[in-house]
Amino acid sequence: MKITVLMGGTSAERDVSLASGLRIAEALRTKGHNVVTLDTARGTLTAKDEKQMLSKGNVVKREPPSQEELTRMASETLPQMLRALPSLEEADVVFLGLHGGYGEDGHIQALLEMAGIRYTGSGPLASALAMDKDLSKHLFRRAGVQTADWTMARRDAPAEEQLGRLTLPVVVKPSKQGSTVGLSIVKRRDELGASITEAFKYDDEVMIEQFVPGRELTVGILGEDALPVGEIIPKHEIYDYECKYTVGMAEEVFPAQILSDRAREAQELARRAFQALKLRGYARIDFRMTDEGRLFCLEANTLPGMTQTSLIPQGAAAAGISFPDLCERIAMLALEDRR
Repeated sequence: MKITVLMGGTSAERDVSLASGLRIAEALRTKGHNVVTLDTARGTLTAKDEKQMLSKGNVVKREPPSQEELTRMASETLPQMLRALPSLEEADVVFLGLHGGYGEDGHIQALLEMAGIRYTGSGPLASALAMDKDLSKHLFRRAGVQTADWTMARRDAPAEEQLGRLTLPVVVKPSKQGSTVGLSIVKRRDELGASITEAFKYDDEVMIEQFVPGRELTVGILGEDALPVGEIIPKHEIYDYECKYTVGMAEEVFPAQILSDRAREAQELARRAFQALKLRGYARIDFRMTDEGRLFCLEANTLPGMTQTSLIPQGAAAAGISFPDLCERIAMLALEDRR
């Protein structure tokens, strides 16, 4: 197949996306596919560009790109995509290795839909729903998937009035970002204002969510199948940006060492969340499990990371699916879904 891998972009997860995209391209080439790589902020990457990036080892920086860095590139995203459309139309399928921002929120999916180009993952509406944590939580609850209580922060309200009925500790995070960018755990009231201000740097909406103590679980969905449940044991209190993308900063256990009944429940809830948001192709659904075994859905990731430390490849491996086979199956699902 002729496959174009889109990566990079201008979200706070740009570096993660570059790491995912390069690894996806490499895997698909080992399966014999003709692969072109395209950074939606910079244009088509040459073999030399790819080699230089891979020679640096882990492409992901310890900190996400600054807002200033992203702003410098953001104005070029749409013009770059429009210039690339003729070459994208030549591909049998476009593999989206983008994370966050325009890549994951439905904008690029809508552009590809209008151009009649096949692409991996969920459609525009589903992508937008999953990216918006506020809307997705409402839909989870309607589908019988438990999620922690939350409220939406207001820029103009005093910090002490923002908690409502929530009790400390709480999680403050941008409502439409991923990779825990801009996220913090607030344990004291005097920390709340600064945390809200920091989260608003990355989004125009900020969520304040009840913190759920317990174990971090994740379930990958591939087509109609739920992959083995995984557990993440981070070095930090939460599975933050550094723990996600720095080798050795988190232990990932696949399959998770939990009761079989609890694992089946997590898989069923993941399928239900996947269907509630009208997702397709593949996704990753994250949970917190309390000491009593109650499962709270955190979010759905429509374009989960595919780096060396990412979770859905590990879930696939636990099911006996190699990384090249995983990438090829995702591409095939895109062709099947859009016939």
